[in-house]
Amino acid sequence: MTEDPEFKGYIHDVGGPTANFRGPACAKQRTRGACTDRRCLGTKPCPALKADHRDYTGLLRKLRKLPGVKKVFVRSGIRFDYVMADPDPDRTFLRELTEHHVSGQLKVAPEHVSDAVLSKMGKPKNAVYQQFAARYFALNQQYHLKQYLVPYLMSSHPGSTLKEAIELAEYLRDLGYMPEQVQDFYPT
Repeated sequence: MTEDPEFKGYIHDVGGPTANFRGPACAKQRTRGACTDRRCLGTKPCPALKADHRDYTGLLRKLRKLPGVKKVFVRSGIRFDYVMADPDPDRTFLRELTEHHVSGQLKVAPEHVSDAVLSKMGKPKNAVYQQFAARYFALNQQYHLKQYLVPYLMSSHPGSTLKEAIELAEYLRDLGYMPEQVQDFYPT
């Protein structure tokens, strides 16, 4: 790819959606596949989950070092809850992602802001997203970058009443964020 005369030095997306959630989530998954009775990530990470970004961080580092590569981006989005589940005290992946691999905006999917709705979705509490956002923005400040966080949000999910819809709208208003797209849950 780097030898193609049309290549300009930019790798636009490494990993696709949920790029950082690579490989088996635990030792059991290697031999038995995914569990039928639980989720690796959900309202709380499974105790057997091995949250580890070393492989993906290594891949991004290798790509950055290739001759002719100017910049390597992760554009499709990452699992913020998986980042927060990683026990790495230095948050190496998040640091390197923020410093080297964001093209101005990082996409993540908190889905909603109401803990009641998030629980029905099988997602972590809003506090997990807020902690991730705070770390991401602190790293941007540390590296003197102005990068944005683009949240994917969903309306009309089961469990979302008018109260939760207003909570989501007020959250967006308080952020000063006008979403260009919203996923609307539509049961078929």
